[in-house]
Amino acid sequence: MRDTRLSVNLNKVALLRNSRRTGVPDLLQFARIVHDAGADGITVHPRPDERHIRGSDLPALAGVMAPWRPGFELNVEGYPDERLMEIVKATRPEQVTLVPDAPGAFTSEEGWHLTDPAQVALVTAYLRELKALGARTVLFVDPLPEVVARVKGVGADGIEIYTGEYAAQSRGGAHSPLLAAIAATAAEAARLGMVVNMGHDLNLENIPAIAAAIPNIAEASIGHELTADALVMGFDAATRAYRRALRGE
Repeated sequence: MRDTRLSVNLNKVALLRNSRRTGVPDLLQFARIVHDAGADGITVHPRPDERHIRGSDLPALAGVMAPWRPGFELNVEGYPDERLMEIVKATRPEQVTLVPDAPGAFTSEEGWHLTDPAQVALVTAYLRELKALGARTVLFVDPLPEVVARVKGVGADGIEIYTGEYAAQSRGGAHSPLLAAIAATAAEAARLGMVVNMGHDLNLENIPAIAAAIPNIAEASIGHELTADALVMGFDAATRAYRRALRGE
């Protein structure tokens, strides 16, 4: 049995809430549901347009999670800027995952390459601040083994490998050619002593193959697909099913 952690992304719950002014569904209720269902943490990505998670959600979410932390972790994702830093300072997440999204990005579909000196300088400066706050620092990357040493070089603690293309290739049960690239990227990170996380469009159909191929996945951040399954089976049951799939139970 594997010990991969499940961090449930609540962005889509917030997206549904934001379609009305009633506060329904209650984000904090869903935080309690995923905790009680055995998840290992919660992920949020407070984008500048606040189309789902809002900056104002974070203090309340951190408050309801307080009795469960640090074992039940808060992972905050976002582009490194002063807005994100203010959120991190106010909530002190256990993990911060930096993504290279432009402010209006539809979703996170590209990782850091760290070949541009300006990008390297930006990331290095914010990583230094985040580590001073006690956060584990992770960079969102494409499945490219050559990027891992650059991530190590700027001082991050780990990587989150983008699995969206893998999921697209795997639809219908087909084997994904990207699996070897993901495995090689994870192996390089492990060789360098780095944390290996994964995320984007992972679901109950494509998790088994990727989990079997990569034994050192520390955490998977899953939101969209888990929420879609929860529409059928309920959020508690979906959380439990994804946790079992990640752990190979």
